Parts: sequence; structure tokens; C-alpha cells
Amino acid sequence: MSNPNWSATSADYARHRQGFPPGLYDMLAHEALLRPGIAALDLGTGTGTLARGLAARGATALGLDPAAGQVAAARRLAEAEGLADRARFDEGIAERTDQPNAAFDLVTAGQAWHWFDRGLAAAEAMRVLKPGGALLICHFDWIPLPGNVAHATEFLIEAHNPHWRMGRGTGFYPAWATDLALAGFQDIGFGGFDHAALYSRADWIGRIRASAGVGGALGGEAVARFEAELSAMLDARFPQDPLAVPHRVFAIWGWKR
Repeated sequence: MSNPNWSATSADYARHRQGFPPGLYDMLAHEALLRPGIAALDLGTGTGTLARGLAARGATALGLDPAAGQVAAARRLAEAEGLADRARFDEGIAERTDQPNAAFDLVTAGQAWHWFDRGLAAAEAMRVLKPGGALLICHFDWIPLPGNVAHATEFLIEAHNPHWRMGRGTGFYPAWATDLALAGFQDIGFGGFDHAALYSRADWIGRIRASAGVGGALGGEAVARFEAELSAMLDARFPQDPLAVPHRVFAIWGWKR
């Protein structure tokens, strides 16, 4: 999902932002969260990365997003991947999905939970889940370690956009356990792993351009200036291609008992 307050194109978002690695789905299967035939609802689906990943592994997924452009892109990608019969997409919001009570085995939010009214979204997930179903929240973050390309890129974003406050992340979100507990979810579990995501230089520049801190905050000329400085920084400090960018997968889930 993209922040609904900014207008980076869904095409840019889909082209450059990598989806969750296969290990996430292996972990979900191991934890009995994912199995063939389940009905999944993906909140803040964006271009449908998580919903399509679930569908490719046998689930039937409905992805909701408030942005019409994102929904259209998700439908195109599902069609291109041969998943249109298992992954559907529509406009909708996490806090009020307009879906029936107890209709889903799994509710997911990938790269999106921080955009929601979290209490309302968790309560809505509880409503639409079947007994024995689960709410899964997962994130896939670059990890800015001193001296690596993510760390250097964050400093550059902050130089161009001093109001940006999404850097210095660790890839862990323990506060989300409280969201689940307050909504009545039980047997809360955590999982995750580190993953080196390979980006071509062009795709890394595109990935950063499509982020809220750059494309979502800077005007056209300012974005062009940022890209020129990012390109020069990569030439000087990180000339390898592709770039191995450390990322962390984090997942938390709770069950409706």
C-alpha cells in the first residue's frame, strides 16, 4: 500500500519495489497460517504483492486498497501472472471493509499497517475472520547499517526532505503485539529473517523515487535533483551492480479463538 496522501505512480511502485521473498510464504506454511484453499483478505494491498503471493500458493485472495490506480495495477499484474481467478482486487479501506462477518481464514497487511487506524483495522479483521482464523501483519524493510547503501541513501533523503521521519529502522515492530492483544487476538506469534535483496542501480534509484520520502514529498524538479545526487553517490561509493541491500522480514500474527 502507498500512503493515500501522495501520488507516486502505481507503475513506478510496482516496477521497482521488490515483493516479499519466498521464505516468507514458507514460514507462513510452517506456522499453519497458509495452506491451499484458504480465503484471505489483504488490507492495503497496493499493487497486490502479498495477495498475489498467497494466491500463487493456493489461497483465494481478495485485496483491498483505497487507491484506484493501485487496484488497477494489481489486477493487471494478477492477469499477467495467471492468477486472476484466485486473486481479486477492489477499492476499500482496512477500517471498514464492507465484507461479511466470519468470511475469511486469514487477514493480512503487508507494508501497510502503519498507515491504518490500527485499533479499528484490528477490530475489523476480528469481525471478518472465521473462528480459528488469523490476522497476519508483515513488513519487509531495508536495514540501514553504518556504511551500507541503505544507510547512505537515508542520509541523502533526509538532506533533501528534513521532515522525513521513517529512517533508522530496525525492521522490528513489537508494538503491533499490543494492537492484536487489544482486539482480542490470542496466541500471538512472531517470525522473520534477514534477506539480501539484489537491486540493479536503476531499480534502487527507482525504488527510492517511489518512496514516500522522495516521490511522495518532493516536487518534480526536487526529485530530479535528488536522483542526480543519489546516482553520483552510488557511482562514488557503491559502484557494484547489482547492489546487495540488506533487508529484514518481520511478521506477527494472532488467532481468533
